[in-house]
Amino acid sequence: MIEIVNYQPTYATAFKELNEAWINTYFVMEDSDRKMLDNPQGYIIDKGGAIVIALMENKPVGTCALIPLKRGVYELAKMAVAPEAQGKKIGWKIGLATIEKAKELGAEKVYLETNSVLQPAISLYYKLGFKDVEGYDSPYNRCNVQMEMKL
Repeated sequence: MIEIVNYQPTYATAFKELNEAWINTYFVMEDSDRKMLDNPQGYIIDKGGAIVIALMENKPVGTCALIPLKRGVYELAKMAVAPEAQGKKIGWKIGLATIEKAKELGAEKVYLETNSVLQPAISLYYKLGFKDVEGYDSPYNRCNVQMEMKL
């Protein structure tokens, strides 16, 4: 059974490790990654954002963050699912929970950045209702796809 819970400081290591795993598999860690992953409380939570954690048998196996960009706009970021937990619709559940959290926070729009090599993630984002956009400045060298959803 999969349970989606709100971030607690005890999940900081899992948040970091889950994200480092996929980033290091496909790309290289960038300064923007390190800032967020080394201090999720200060970089995300304390600024009015949120992080959800997916638990499978009480073990963190997935995560996703919402980072406030400007009034009414949040970035969906750092979505990760552990390799051993993939194929169980955890990404879908995390995505839905993150979008609901954005609504609770008063978001009018949710934005995300990704890379075209991550086709399963892009497919998931389309299914969740995201649409392609252009024009945002990205702190990531790897970003070549931008998407957003109006709530």
